[in-house]
Amino acid sequence: MATLRLLTCFVVAALLIELAAAASYTVGGPNGGWDTSTNVQTWASSQKFLVGDSLVFQYAPSHDVTEVTKADYDSCQATSPIKTSTGGSTTVSLTSAGKRYFICTTPGHCTAGMKLEVDTLAATSSPPPVTPATPPPASPSTPPSKSPAESPASPPRSALAPKTPESSPAATPGSAPPSESPAGSASPSGTVAESPKSSSPNGGSLAFTWVMGVCFGVLSLLSV
Repeated sequence: MATLRLLTCFVVAALLIELAAAASYTVGGPNGGWDTSTNVQTWASSQKFLVGDSLVFQYAPSHDVTEVTKADYDSCQATSPIKTSTGGSTTVSLTSAGKRYFICTTPGHCTAGMKLEVDTLAATSSPPPVTPATPPPASPSTPPSKSPAESPASPPRSALAPKTPESSPAATPGSAPPSESPAGSASPSGTVAESPKSSSPNGGSLAFTWVMGVCFGVLSLLSV
């Protein structure tokens, strides 16, 4: 029972919302009407009609409201009228989307401008829920190939190459050993032989002469 009451409340609320959203348009209003002095087609082009809206025709007893086909609308002749209304006030509900055509069948009135084309648009509906896009399956990633820059670094050639012993004058084949002075030359046994000291014969004779001179001087002093 409670469920039925709740459902009824929802239906009534939906109807009230639809009625509140629907609009009622007085043809040619607010300053005109369904007559020969009002350009109803210009008025209609400035409106936006939706499903659920309604048209209100206000007119004098000498007029009528006749719904016709597109061909009768173009020729202003009600050869195959869909519906004709009289009485001075007619309300037409726009129940479906599409174009509808109305004229006044009084002779000369349609050609004088009493013709109306109404283009009804579908009511705006809520957009469908957006479903989240499914991401594509991730493909197994292949490891990147190693570039030459990523290969193990080879040790520098200078580190691997054996060191070349420094060449010395003594180790170079074919080169003469450096000449050394006689005082610093090494003997075959490994000991350094000292060079003999040269004595000058002139130095010895001068010393002897000086000693003899001193002796003679002393003797001469003693004899006095």
